[in-house]
Amino acid sequence: MSHGHAHLDDGWGRERAFVLGLSVNAAFVVVEAGLGLVSGSLALLADAGHNLSDVLGLLLAWGAFRLARRAPTARRTYGLGRTTILASLLNAVLLAGAAGAIAWEALRRLGRPEPVSGTVVMWAAAAGIVVNTGTALLFLRQRKSDLNARAAFVHMLADAGVSAGVVVAGLMIRATGLPWIDPAVGLVVVAAIGVGTWGVLREALDLALDAVPRGIDRDAVEAYLHGLPGVLAVHDLHIWGTSTTHTALTAHLVKPDPTGDDALLARICEDLESRFGIAHATVQWERRDGTHACRLESPHVI
Repeated sequence: MSHGHAHLDDGWGRERAFVLGLSVNAAFVVVEAGLGLVSGSLALLADAGHNLSDVLGLLLAWGAFRLARRAPTARRTYGLGRTTILASLLNAVLLAGAAGAIAWEALRRLGRPEPVSGTVVMWAAAAGIVVNTGTALLFLRQRKSDLNARAAFVHMLADAGVSAGVVVAGLMIRATGLPWIDPAVGLVVVAAIGVGTWGVLREALDLALDAVPRGIDRDAVEAYLHGLPGVLAVHDLHIWGTSTTHTALTAHLVKPDPTGDDALLARICEDLESRFGIAHATVQWERRDGTHACRLESPHVI
C-alpha cells in the first residue's frame, strides 16, 4: 500500500484574512444595524442581518481552519480537517435562515410600508460597498483552493453588490418618497443571498456526503490508473475530500506482475498530486491468481 501525505502550510495569509475580515465586518454590522434602527430602514436592517450571518460564517470558517491544522491522532487518523466541511455547510444553512427571516419581514412591510430616511440608507450602504469589497479581496488568492475561502469571497462580493442596490434604493426614496421601495430592496437582498448561497450549500453537502470534490474528473483519474504499466483493471475507486482543501483516494489495481511495484507506487502518488490535486493516495495491488476474488470488484459494492 502507498500513502501520499500533504503537509499543511503555515496558513498565515489565510488566517490573517479571516481575522481582518471578521474585525471589519463585525464593526460594520453594529454601525449598520444602529443606522437601520434610527432610520427605520428594512433594507439596512436586512443588509446588517446578512452581514451578521457572514460574520458568523467567517467565525466558523476560521475556527474550522485552526482545527484542521491540528495533527492527526490515534483515534482521529485524518485529523480534524473535516470541520472545514461542516463549517461551510453550517454557514450556508445560516445564510438560508437569514434570507427567510428577511423575506418574511419584507413581505409584511410591503403591505404596510413605513417612512424611511433615504439619505441615511444611501450613505450606510455606500460604506458597505467599501467594506465588503475590501473583505472579498482578502480571499481573492485562496478562493480557488478552499471552499471556505471561496464562500467568503462570493458572499462578500455579493454583499458589495447588494449594498450598491441599497444605494440606488436610497436615491429612489429621496427622489420619489415611495416607502415601498425599501421592503422591495429587502426582497432583492434575499434573492442575492439565495444565489450566492446555493452553490456553496450544494458543494458543502457533496463534500459532507463524500462525493468526488469539485474540479476533479473521476473518469480521468480512472483512465490514468488504468493506463499504468502492467495494470489490467481498476476497481473500488473512491475519491473524497478530507477537508475543503485536501483530497484522498483509494483504489484496487489488478497487476499480475509484481515487478517494480515500489517505484510505480511512488510515481502514482506524485502524479495524482501534481495532475489531479489528490495528496493522499492509498493503492492496493491484486495479482488475480484465480484463487481469491475481490468482493469489492462490483461497482455496486461499497
